[in-house]
Amino acid sequence: MGKAKKKNGKKKDKNGQNANQLFNFLPDSYLERTSRPIYAVAFLLPFILFYELGTLRINTDVLNQSQERVVAFVWLQNLLEPLGYGGKLAWAAPPLAVVVILLALQITSGKQWRLRLGDVLPMSVECIALAVPLIVLTLCLSSWATQHSDDGRLGDATMENQATTVPTCSAERDSPPLPAGEPGADATPRPLVANIITGIGAGIYEELVFRLILICLLMLLFQDLLRLPYKNSIVLSVLISAALFSAHHHIDFLSGRPNQADPFNATVFVFRTIAGIYFAVLFAIRGFGITAGTHAFYNIMAVSITARFFQ
Repeated sequence: MGKAKKKNGKKKDKNGQNANQLFNFLPDSYLERTSRPIYAVAFLLPFILFYELGTLRINTDVLNQSQERVVAFVWLQNLLEPLGYGGKLAWAAPPLAVVVILLALQITSGKQWRLRLGDVLPMSVECIALAVPLIVLTLCLSSWATQHSDDGRLGDATMENQATTVPTCSAERDSPPLPAGEPGADATPRPLVANIITGIGAGIYEELVFRLILICLLMLLFQDLLRLPYKNSIVLSVLISAALFSAHHHIDFLSGRPNQADPFNATVFVFRTIAGIYFAVLFAIRGFGITAGTHAFYNIMAVSITARFFQ
């Protein structure tokens, strides 16, 4: 009888797949390969380099300060500073943390390390395609907000201005120039390339903080410490991480002060919360690389549409 009993531990096949994971794709298929952490490293490395070099070009003193950085990047800098990544080395800590975490996940997953360069272009196309529903959603919400801005149901004085842009899923440490037409606004709008660089950084580092790290910590809290059912733990983790992801665009969690560059707006907050849920589901199905890429491409498309049609 003892020999006939099955072990309750997680089983892995020869490709390193967990029998209990959310989705098991066919071994060595495109979906299985591109969900591996090593693919996330290879796919996101050019984005990371573009963000770092682009930020340095925008702000030549970036090695001495955290200006022109997304909030999640600065959080990682502050977290890793006690480990010795202070001063001029602080800029290297967050990108190094991304690579190290993903390589550690690759090692623990037991999955194959082999890469196919031919998968990079399909991954990019997939990320762009996955970003399109968010673009459609935000345009629909903006249209609805414009139609109902006069009846007081939104209760937000800034709705008219917010409805004339496509909100990005990125939060910056510094306040960018005010939109054209606002009191005190600079006559010259912020360069498109600067917004693209920021959007790419947000796609990587916000996904690292709010999906890869925060959801894992929330799952540990709800499932392992509070002993909640697995499905309830997932739902709570996704909803809480999505709400915090949306809220951090409007308020600095470290100082508790509101972000004057992105004041609270009900419709934008709802959209970003939905986007957070969307990214969380995508993360569970397709892994970190595709999720971060989708986030980055959405931001690129959002700022490009805003610059082309609304400014």
